[in-house]
Amino acid sequence: MIVRFGDCELDIEGRELRRSRSPVHVEPQVFDLLAYLIAHRERPVGKDEIVKEVWRGRIVSDATLSSRINAVRQAVGDTGKTQTYIRTLPRRGFRFVGELIQDSSATAIKRPAVPSQQVTFCRTPDGVNLAVAISGKGLPVVKTGTWLTNVERDWQSPLWSPLFSRLSSEFQLVRYDPRGCGLSDWDVPQISFDGFVSDLETVVDSLGLERFALLGISQGAAVSIAYAARHPERVSRLALSGGFALGWRKRGSAEEIDTREAIFTLIKHGWGQDNPAFRQVYNLRMWPAATPDQMVAFDELQRMSTSPDNAETWTSRRCCRSSPPRPSCCTAEAMWPIRLNSDSCWHAGFRALALSRSIAAIIFHCPMKRRGDDTSTNFVRF
Repeated sequence: MIVRFGDCELDIEGRELRRSRSPVHVEPQVFDLLAYLIAHRERPVGKDEIVKEVWRGRIVSDATLSSRINAVRQAVGDTGKTQTYIRTLPRRGFRFVGELIQDSSATAIKRPAVPSQQVTFCRTPDGVNLAVAISGKGLPVVKTGTWLTNVERDWQSPLWSPLFSRLSSEFQLVRYDPRGCGLSDWDVPQISFDGFVSDLETVVDSLGLERFALLGISQGAAVSIAYAARHPERVSRLALSGGFALGWRKRGSAEEIDTREAIFTLIKHGWGQDNPAFRQVYNLRMWPAATPDQMVAFDELQRMSTSPDNAETWTSRRCCRSSPPRPSCCTAEAMWPIRLNSDSCWHAGFRALALSRSIAAIIFHCPMKRRGDDTSTNFVRF
């Protein structure tokens, strides 16, 4: 369904806003807010209702709400002074007052339903209990576990919920907290690359998945490749984003290594403290273009996702500091689609792995979310 007003077109199903037929990049939450105001344009919509329907009941400050209203206005060519489309009604809320060109179909607009998820547990051969979340229907897509996850918290997080909701609307999405993180066991016998691969093997075997797509983000990229090399007959697609062929000690300059060592010291001593200053340093390194809401969500996620000791192990020790192990059993004959993006800092290393037959052709790079981008669209199209 497409709603038109002024020079704007809002494609509800395609989740795209266009002005003068050109796409306008908006954050998913800004898109939802605009769609909700249009759907209920016959009356003012108060803050409590917006928080309930758009933020799904999360605590939202007045400043955050104002910034989202301003973002909506900017996206459609409106301002707080003119209020051509979005009008502020003191003590009552906000109302869409623009004239719809095709008014008859707009009344049926509703915010897309968010799929539900089911959380279960499985147990690895070395006795670690792993939390597994399943949502949606269709082709199985398994997101390889990375650190700093919580399958329940991420489902509502402004960092991840847009991507997970989109994927769940078209696929059966499987996510899990790896050892040492989230709802999985924190006190574990080992946190290592081999342990991460074992976690993935345990999850898919426990669900009885015979063939599925793998989504590897950051540290999950190397784990996904290792699994695909060991079990090529079970992987139908391999989508990799933000991974690395060399760890930070191998690819970083002396200055970069010193900076990381300093951050790891802060993590070790400040991770579990109430003062968020230590974690915010890490936040800015991980998500330099994050919105204020996303920064708050990431800070909360850190505290509830793992212990200070595990955080230090994940970031500074053998898990991430050198090269991800190159699989020794890479004799796969199966071929996956290759898509490489030249702006990836790591694509050359993985291209070498693919072309040298140490692993069958597998690489897809989709840059992680920048402010204003809808990363979920890129993953879904693949």
